[in-house]
Amino acid sequence: MIDVRRARVRLAPRRRGVHLVTGELLERIDLDGLGIGMLHCYVRHTSAALTLNENASPDVRSDLAAWLDRTVPDGAPYFAHTLEGADDMPAHVKASLMGAGVLMPVADGRPLFGAWQGIYLCEFRDDAGPREIVLTAWGQGQAVG
Repeated sequence: MIDVRRARVRLAPRRRGVHLVTGELLERIDLDGLGIGMLHCYVRHTSAALTLNENASPDVRSDLAAWLDRTVPDGAPYFAHTLEGADDMPAHVKASLMGAGVLMPVADGRPLFGAWQGIYLCEFRDDAGPREIVLTAWGQGQAVG
């Protein structure tokens, strides 16, 4: 029988950038008893994203944010969708590039991250509000095979 679990996490507003949120997310969903399964994390916003990347050096976060800002600049004259300011359409483009969710395997009640992996919230707006993340885990109690 498949065991399914869900949690909604409301993250406090953050400044523009790439923020390590692994601990905040994992403390809100109970993975105990899942011997084998999957965990999906999904951000419910079109101007933010989630990604997995190195969690050891803060330079990775700032370098990634700097690259995104140079690649998709605010106020570019070719953007027509600017209803909410110069960072409006660039935030949507960056969110599409990075993606709304991450999926990872679970074993023995914990995500199977690589040695230096963590979950990042990528915030692309200057004045964003709180962000909601939906966590869904599914699996079974004992590993198979």
